[in-house]
Amino acid sequence: MASLQSLRGMADLLPEQIRLWQHVEATAREHFRRSAITEIRTPLLEVTELFARGIGEATDVVGKEMYTFLDRGERSCTLRPEGTASVVRAAIQHGLLSQGPQRLWYGGPMFRYERPQAGRLRQFHQIGLELLGFADACSDVEAIAVAWDLLAELGVGGLELQLNSLGSSEDRARYRELLVAWLEQRRGQLDADSQARIHSNPLRVLDSKNPDTQALLAEAPSLASALSDASQARFAAVQQSLKALGIPFVLNPRLVRGLDYYSHTAFEITSSQLGAQATVCGGGRYDGLVQQLGGPATPAIGWALGMERLVLLLSQNEASVAAAPALDLYVVSRGEAAAALALALARRCRQAGLAVERDASGAAFGKQFKRADRSGARWAAVIGEQEALDGVVGLKDLRVDGGEQVDKRLTPEALLVALAAGPPRP
Repeated sequence: MASLQSLRGMADLLPEQIRLWQHVEATAREHFRRSAITEIRTPLLEVTELFARGIGEATDVVGKEMYTFLDRGERSCTLRPEGTASVVRAAIQHGLLSQGPQRLWYGGPMFRYERPQAGRLRQFHQIGLELLGFADACSDVEAIAVAWDLLAELGVGGLELQLNSLGSSEDRARYRELLVAWLEQRRGQLDADSQARIHSNPLRVLDSKNPDTQALLAEAPSLASALSDASQARFAAVQQSLKALGIPFVLNPRLVRGLDYYSHTAFEITSSQLGAQATVCGGGRYDGLVQQLGGPATPAIGWALGMERLVLLLSQNEASVAAAPALDLYVVSRGEAAAALALALARRCRQAGLAVERDASGAAFGKQFKRADRSGARWAAVIGEQEALDGVVGLKDLRVDGGEQVDKRLTPEALLVALAAGPPRP
């Protein structure tokens, strides 16, 4: 019988990989705590209409990439392809917006049916931030600063903040007319995907990855030229605040992001260490989304970072890889009575807050000590037949050549006291 394999684009996270993931998650959680941003958790499965209405039916995500199916009640359901729409739906459904502005973050798996590649899978993971009810330019900068500082603390190198303004809905409507007319005149020079987007989603043409199309777009009308005076002033305030915080940025007039709900500030944080798929974090302002999903008119800004890309980047830098969690004690034993005492000792030590691994093999002490040494523990508790009879524990320092035995007559209580105070010296 053939062995079962995971689906293409759905990856297992093995124990040696998890340590780095947990390091990233713990660092992010601490940054959110410092910034008074609280966690929200939403379902993996939502009604399809949420994403069709929120992300936009003309986007690639909705049109080509979603995992959508009918459930037994003949309802169209979709595995979430991103986190923002779900967070906004939850805020509306549970009346969070009536309680004032919300500072929220989320994390977990998302799903898109696209071609898997390094750092980009069909089941992928994001950590994201959503500030709901914040309209000022300083809130844009605060959101960016949280992402920038998080990536910097994680040790991500070659960071670059790319910045653009998409203006208001009125600005984009004016620009859309200009851009569609310009693209129509050059339809034959565009790649097939861009031709299909001219009327359905023309701003996405600006984000084309086709090199010939990108070269042609160098002469396209600029979105900046369609911005109103108010939109220009707002974007200038964002840039001024970033400079005041010492966060460097470059203006990218072709940065439009891939989803329909963005307005005004749009940004991406890239790393030169990632090659072609350089974006680590992306986001922007989406003032119309809450109302679009049935809630009150609510300004908002948010971002999401891709865990797979970030972990891939950090794993290339050994200095960024979180060390294995240190064991305080490795317990070795031989014989039934010794095994019973070892089990009780391990439990008591764990209840006292110590990290303990118990060797359950019953193998010769030499083999157990080799495993103890590989475990990374500083100390080994040794329980043989005589120790079991006397109710005591031997203690070995595994970080001294030869494994120095410190005291053969420590009771379990004395061992706990000694380890809590710092292991005894001879």
